[in-house]
Amino acid sequence: MPDDINTLPEGGAVKPTNLSAALSERYLAYAMSTITARSLPDVRDGLKPVHRRLLWAMHQLRLDPSAGFKKCARIVGDVMGKYHPHGDSSIYEAMVRMAQEFAARYTLVEGQGNFGNIDGDNAAAMRYTEARLTEIAKAMLEGIDEDAVDFRATYDGEEQEPIVLPAAFPNLLANGAAGIAVGMATSIPPHNAGELCAAALELIRNPAAEVTDLLRHVPGPDFPTGGLLVESPEAVREAYVTGRGGFRIRARWEREALKNGAWQVVVTEIPYQVAKSRLIEQIAQLMEEKKLPLLADVRDESTDVVRIVLEPKSRTVEPAVLMETLFRATPLESRFSLNMNVLDASRTPRVMGLKEVLRSWLDHRHEVMVRRSNHRLAAIARRLEILEGYLIVYLNLDEVIRIIREEDHPKPALIAAFSLTDTQAEAILNMRLRALRKLEEMEIRKEHKKLTAEQKSLQALLGSETRRWNRIAEEVEATRARFGEETEIGRRRTTIDAAPAAVVIDERAFLEREPITVILSEKGWIRAVKGHQPPETEHKFKEGDKLRIALHAETTDRLCLFATNGKCFTLKADTIPRGRGDGQPLRLMVDLTNEDEVVTLFVWKDSKKFLVAATDGRGFIVKSDDLVAEKRTGKQVLLVDSPTEAARLIPVDGDSVAIIGENRKLLVFPLEQVPEMVRGRGVALQGYKDGGMADVKTFTATEGLSWKIGDRVRLETDLTTWRGNRAGAGKQPPNGFPR
Repeated sequence: MPDDINTLPEGGAVKPTNLSAALSERYLAYAMSTITARSLPDVRDGLKPVHRRLLWAMHQLRLDPSAGFKKCARIVGDVMGKYHPHGDSSIYEAMVRMAQEFAARYTLVEGQGNFGNIDGDNAAAMRYTEARLTEIAKAMLEGIDEDAVDFRATYDGEEQEPIVLPAAFPNLLANGAAGIAVGMATSIPPHNAGELCAAALELIRNPAAEVTDLLRHVPGPDFPTGGLLVESPEAVREAYVTGRGGFRIRARWEREALKNGAWQVVVTEIPYQVAKSRLIEQIAQLMEEKKLPLLADVRDESTDVVRIVLEPKSRTVEPAVLMETLFRATPLESRFSLNMNVLDASRTPRVMGLKEVLRSWLDHRHEVMVRRSNHRLAAIARRLEILEGYLIVYLNLDEVIRIIREEDHPKPALIAAFSLTDTQAEAILNMRLRALRKLEEMEIRKEHKKLTAEQKSLQALLGSETRRWNRIAEEVEATRARFGEETEIGRRRTTIDAAPAAVVIDERAFLEREPITVILSEKGWIRAVKGHQPPETEHKFKEGDKLRIALHAETTDRLCLFATNGKCFTLKADTIPRGRGDGQPLRLMVDLTNEDEVVTLFVWKDSKKFLVAATDGRGFIVKSDDLVAEKRTGKQVLLVDSPTEAARLIPVDGDSVAIIGENRKLLVFPLEQVPEMVRGRGVALQGYKDGGMADVKTFTATEGLSWKIGDRVRLETDLTTWRGNRAGAGKQPPNGFPR
């Protein structure tokens, strides 16, 4: 329930209301609750409510780094009963994540027992595990008992909980965050705390510093699992300026030499949030599907450190090429998105850039320092008041003793005699006799002098903004010294690498080359069977269906499909369903409507030319490279308007074109008269008064024009009668010319 929603008092009235209005109001309340009280972290301490409540409950249980461990079940029970009215499993999972070194860059909880592993195994039940706070969590809570932050009542009103932690550690960017709310989400990668402190110091020295200046200190994320950051500097800068973007992370690998010139690749670090066991399963699955032909075997030889061994099929393969194929096909390269959507100091969700996030943290630290200083000043003032009362006692010891011994009401008498305050009089009456020693008087005067000096120092601090920011800089520098680059925990784990050069890899080279026969039925079902089937082979189809095209190909080929709508589609032969079944509807593989039909299907070859023609006799020559379309929607090559349809796509072979219309007029003209285009309606190949084109063919003039009559082939070498220019009407064909 949101903190600002109050329930009706007992006996509250029930009012009739419109259902849609009631639903809208309640859903809005739920959405705001999810955004502000569950899913988005606070920019000041980088925590969601469940994490903040866990740390506060552990602080209340005195589970400091120097204290002993306590059962997680005890901690979860306290959090659930006092602060967080949700399921115990969600609380325990949040706690486990704060203790996992592979999940949190800087762990806030130190776990004892089984807290899961990088393979994705779950932690042991909370009754078996124990936990306490880490030094970083202690820094997050530093000063919380000194009025550093505001508190609010818990859900049942019986306890108090902090709205935000003092956060002497830049937790939001150091540990990152992820969450999905209603209509918005957040995704922040972890960073190096030492680098963040350096950037914060830069911002203190130069408040007008730009993101470019900060990136000299924060070059990119620093993931707990290491790896290589291979994003370009321009993309990194844009992401940190806008608060939105992404980072490509690659596994760290090395070539390990074996005997007799053999070698293997050893992966020692994997991308963040990739489960190792699942990764190996995916690689093994791709090997089984023959999608990683360069890889012979994968083994997991990990102990407490990651060691994944990849064996190549051949020692002649370049390790970089092998890894490039794995990066493209597996999570060995993954992308971590950046969406710095957080709650600002006013609890308003918004996307911030790197500078805004650091500025918000520093402003919070400034407010915490002012509040702690005021709290300390008040404590000093109270103590000085008492010490001044004590000094009056030592100056008038005999009279004070007399009043206490003889007066029935010594307190008002002391106040009247020495102009004491009520607090001073009460403190004097509570003094022990041993405190009247001369040595004690000297100690009191020494303490009074020390506190007076501290009071003046704090007053000077609060009176000067420059001094306050200098003090904050000292605190940030101290945090950097404790958790920065010079410490074991602060050493950068993710290497900032250059963006990889574009490696052109022909994916067909990685497929196992096998002969197949592609079968397309009249009703548009497509499948592939192993081997090159002879033409007389009988194929089974659904009832009422029959063979349309049987095409010999290989698994490494690309197939070109031309449809009556003038579009070309590219199919990868290895993706066509295999087996003796009915296959798959072609329209599930390409964006082909029910009104469109297949004109032709053939194996695509490079550096070829084709003649494309429509039923209205218009056409042009197109290169094979202009037919390729590696997308489901295909590529529009020939522009046609209903009722005209694309009718032919034939390879150019020769120097002449023979075209015959439905009016039985044959025209022969030079191929050079047909223009070469990439896309369009083309030019008129033959003119018609009625009807359209029946067929078209290219041939070599010196060899003559041939056609089949039954089982015989007829050849006509003297074509003078039918020769003309493009767009001519033509003449009646020779006797015996097929219809």
